[in-house]
Amino acid sequence: MNFRTLGLSVTTVALLALAGCSTPTVVTLQNGTQYLTKDMPKTKSEDGFYEFRDISGTKIRVKADDVATVRKED
Repeated sequence: MNFRTLGLSVTTVALLALAGCSTPTVVTLQNGTQYLTKDMPKTKSEDGFYEFRDISGTKIRVKADDVATVRKED
């Protein structure tokens, strides 16, 4: 096995391991609005907000009092 083949194998394993780490999540607000995220959002920050990126990559900051549920996508 040469260096190039070994490098490709290691890269493939690393990418597969990272793909298994994401947890699609649905954030539902009190008004019924739902956001689908790639990963679990950061828990409530010091200033009382949830911060996450939706599946389109848009950064969202929502007041913690406005969040009804945060659950894994079915």
